[in-house]
Amino acid sequence: MPNGLLRPYQTESFLFQRLIDASLICVVLWAAHRLYGVDINDHNVVSAILAVVCFYFFAEVKGLYASWRMGGIVVEITDLVIAWGMVVMVLVMIAFMSKTSADFSRLVVMTWFVVSPFALVMARVFVRVFLREIHRAGKHSRTLAIVGANAQGVRLIEKSRDAPWMGMLPFGIYDDVVNESVPDEVRPYLKGAVADLIREAHAGKLDYVYIVLSMQDGRRIEKLVSALADTTASVYVVPDMFVSDWLHARWTNFHGIPAIMVYETPFTGADGWIKRLEDFFLGALFLAIALIPMAVIGVAVKLTSPGPAIFKQRRYGLNGEVVDVWKFRTMSVCENGENVLQAKQSDPRITPLGKFLRKTSFDELPQLINVLQGRMSLVGPRPHAVIHNEEYRKLIHGYMLRHKVKPGITGWAQVNGWRGETNTLDKMEKRIEYDLEYIRNWSLWLDLKIIWLTVFRGFFGKNAY
Repeated sequence: MPNGLLRPYQTESFLFQRLIDASLICVVLWAAHRLYGVDINDHNVVSAILAVVCFYFFAEVKGLYASWRMGGIVVEITDLVIAWGMVVMVLVMIAFMSKTSADFSRLVVMTWFVVSPFALVMARVFVRVFLREIHRAGKHSRTLAIVGANAQGVRLIEKSRDAPWMGMLPFGIYDDVVNESVPDEVRPYLKGAVADLIREAHAGKLDYVYIVLSMQDGRRIEKLVSALADTTASVYVVPDMFVSDWLHARWTNFHGIPAIMVYETPFTGADGWIKRLEDFFLGALFLAIALIPMAVIGVAVKLTSPGPAIFKQRRYGLNGEVVDVWKFRTMSVCENGENVLQAKQSDPRITPLGKFLRKTSFDELPQLINVLQGRMSLVGPRPHAVIHNEEYRKLIHGYMLRHKVKPGITGWAQVNGWRGETNTLDKMEKRIEYDLEYIRNWSLWLDLKIIWLTVFRGFFGKNAY
């Protein structure tokens, strides 16, 4: 395969899906003009072309054309809506910067922006249903065989059965090592030994062979791949993911050499730009809304207790670099050294106003400025004091991985109830578990969900004092 051994097999279906998407984007824009009786001008044509190009770009970033047949419909719809949302943001920015927004009908544009994602979603649902019915009729289906009598092989078979639009017909599981140690869930799918699989492949009965042996069986895998080279079967090697650190690893390559990304930030390439645009636009919006309350709180802090209104504490940021995190002062002290004690219930250091600010999280409003500075994000792992970082990195495996992204004002751990004092190691471990889950599963949709949940769960938390 010209672009590496790890690129999935692609068919003319991918080109067909691209043509459908481009056609729908243009047709919806044309229909909106006809609906409102507005003439199409050159600006509209350019907008349609830009929309298609941008959608292709963001769709590629989200893998909509590389894996649409293999993924779940909910994930696909979510990625599609995110991709179209990014297109809308780009078009609005271009119109604003070029001062051409007055050349467009607002009714036409709003209809185009709203109806297009629905049309794209309905088209993909239709394609899936159409493919499912074709495959059920026994047309254009492909046979799938698994090498490896383990739970991973069973999961592959179950996935193929749960996604009939894939057109994968499970043939069975093959393995030479079949004894009492084989899980009971595997036995109904056992088909034979590896030699039987090779004979079936030579006979042209197998289209796909997935090898799910342990990486410790490297010699067996090498021999099997060599034997299957004399067949027409497409061969895939699925690394065993029983080591938790590999569970969400992703493939990449280094100058054509395949490699697995075990630890990496999710904000590479276009995703990094998406995250920064989200922080900039939403951060500026929230800061504009909060400016007057922040001014009132700042004056109140100064009038009710001696000391500065804004407290800056050194904390670890992206890649472990130390940054100053801003917040309204809520204590009678400004601890920022080697002995920083976490706030506790009925802590005598907390001022009466500070107790209210901490309970409502209003003390963290100045961090919106940190977001616009690029030191923090709206959503991400909450930053800890430097001294606490140095303490917990020795006690919790994977603790420093939370610094592969910028710290956030709110986070997945916080909206799930893990905010406030962490007076036991178990509590901190649970917070880190949610932080790492967020990093592994990041998406723009997840960020928006966390921001929304913060309004209902993040404020007035019972552990905030």
